[in-house]
Amino acid sequence: MSVTTRSQPRVSFASLTPNNLGTVRKLNSVLFPIKYSEKFYHDIVQPEVEEFCKLVYYNDVPVGTFCCRLETVGEQTKLYIMTMGVLAPYRSRGLGSQSMQHIIRSAAAQEKPKISSIYLHVQISNDGAKAFYEQHRFTEVGVYENYYKKIVPHDAWILELEVKPEMADLAGDVPTA
Repeated sequence: MSVTTRSQPRVSFASLTPNNLGTVRKLNSVLFPIKYSEKFYHDIVQPEVEEFCKLVYYNDVPVGTFCCRLETVGEQTKLYIMTMGVLAPYRSRGLGSQSMQHIIRSAAAQEKPKISSIYLHVQISNDGAKAFYEQHRFTEVGVYENYYKKIVPHDAWILELEVKPEMADLAGDVPTA
């Protein structure tokens, strides 16, 4: 009688490059109800956001993506999560949480510019997404009325997490390809 042992699924992140933008475009077209501009795709391959824009691989298959941008207002720099998604068949496997941990750790570890908080908008009908971010210590700081122009409902929650230096040591390292 032979015993088969299953190895742990391999989860990794890869930096975005002009060579894998086609994969990001395809994932975004499946994951999100809006079409992103050429400027969006130009901006997500810039060196200053390399740690905050990644493809998510599950056993070497691209199954998700997250893209953030740095925003400076006055003396503060915030990280804005523009997109974050995992294909439906791969959800509930911890990929979103591992992605979020990577974003939080990277934001906390960044020295120049220092990131004070991470924030995003979540459509008010998306209770599951709101709960996910709340599990990662984001709090609702407001509602942006008519945030979404082409999808209903139009309003969005604004969720934010204050970044603290000790967050750079969060457990759950994920290899970067």
